[in-house]
Amino acid sequence: MVDVETAPLRTWNDFMTDARFQMPNLQDTERCHNRIINNLLYYQTNYFLMSLFVFAIVGFLYPEKMLLGIVITVIAFMAFVYITSRTSEWRRLKTKYPLVFLLTIIFIVYLLSRVIGAVFVFFIGLLAPVVATLLHASLRMRNTKNKISRFKEYVGLKRTPMGVILEAMGQEQEAGS
Repeated sequence: MVDVETAPLRTWNDFMTDARFQMPNLQDTERCHNRIINNLLYYQTNYFLMSLFVFAIVGFLYPEKMLLGIVITVIAFMAFVYITSRTSEWRRLKTKYPLVFLLTIIFIVYLLSRVIGAVFVFFIGLLAPVVATLLHASLRMRNTKNKISRFKEYVGLKRTPMGVILEAMGQEQEAGS
């Protein structure tokens, strides 16, 4: 991770104004995939800032629901990890105190039904930037600067955070052209 460089922030003109957008040919999946990978690599700093901006907008529009959604999601994840790590103890409690276990589950379901809107707001805050990024990356046609930058990353002259992420997902080598 020491040799990873932050990609430069592209100008607004390059990112949106002077951009050529076209619907990708969905029949040629390799070319469509290549366009998305290349745009993710070239505009990664712009996508990161756009994601923060969209997440912040959702957070400013619904601050209480966003905060509650974050808290509920973290608690649910931690509870899931805790329960799955101690499965035998939970089975023993379930057989020893079935009524208490049932009432606890009913109470948890009730609480989750009361805060499900907040959890949805949080997930919208997470998914809206991902959708916007993938939409831009798939519709934005590549330019010469994009192709040169992608070539530098592919031959190893430059490593960026998005390149590392794509490599970890097994996508980097496939987009070498």
